Amino acid sequence: MGESMRLIAPTLSKVGRLGLLVASFCAQPVFVLGVAAEQAVPLTAQTKSEAQSLPGRVDFERESASAEARQVADWVVDSGDNQKQPFVIVDKAHAKVFVFDADGRLRGAASALLGLAVGDDSTPGIGKRKMSSIRPDERTTPAGRFEAALDLNNKGNETLWVDYDSAISLHPVVTSNALERRSQRLETPSPLDNRISYGCINVPADFFKDVVSPAFTGINGIAYVLPETRSLQQVFALDDSNKRARVPPAAPDLPAPVLPQKEADLATR
Repeated sequence: MGESMRLIAPTLSKVGRLGLLVASFCAQPVFVLGVAAEQAVPLTAQTKSEAQSLPGRVDFERESASAEARQVADWVVDSGDNQKQPFVIVDKAHAKVFVFDADGRLRGAASALLGLAVGDDSTPGIGKRKMSSIRPDERTTPAGRFEAALDLNNKGNETLWVDYDSAISLHPVVTSNALERRSQRLETPSPLDNRISYGCINVPADFFKDVVSPAFTGINGIAYVLPETRSLQQVFALDDSNKRARVPPAAPDLPAPVLPQKEADLATR
């Protein structure tokens, strides 16, 4: 018995020393991603805000936005595709418009009315035709990247031209035809009843006056209209990393050009 105790005593001693070592290690702060656990800062509203403001991650604040709208916004800011100009993203599938400053700060968002027909291309020559000749299946809001500029239509109302050749603009909601119930359509939570226009993008009048007009006054901008029948990669110069792969040359800040007037009916359709 005594011999057995002499044999296991060194082992017990080693176990004891190991236990002290483990206890000492456990008493030290645990490091996760290089930060001591006892020094880790909880993810407060402030740190969340800081995380959202990192370069290449556009902050949509409390606005709901689709993954596609967020991806395009990040790409615009990451790549500099907007050429230091304000820009607007039109999400057709979700019937929503987002307006941003040149640096990607959200100025505001609102519901929108869009072309009656689903599609991403305009019928060739449609911008020169009268509304009465445009069939329902031709009333599309084209997808793509467009240079946008404020101008007045023949009625003296301000509008943001998106695709000038196709007579597509973003303007305050048209309420002249009561049967279309355009104002009511903007107020419903579902985007399913927002397809009613001839192709133009209708937004609430106050939103146009308070957000769109100030953002584009005195300067050109870019309009990104998201596709609904094609992929983002087919429409925009996106790359897999969403980083600065394709940076267009910077454009100087110039006042918006004076555009030739369209027929009044085409400017507010």
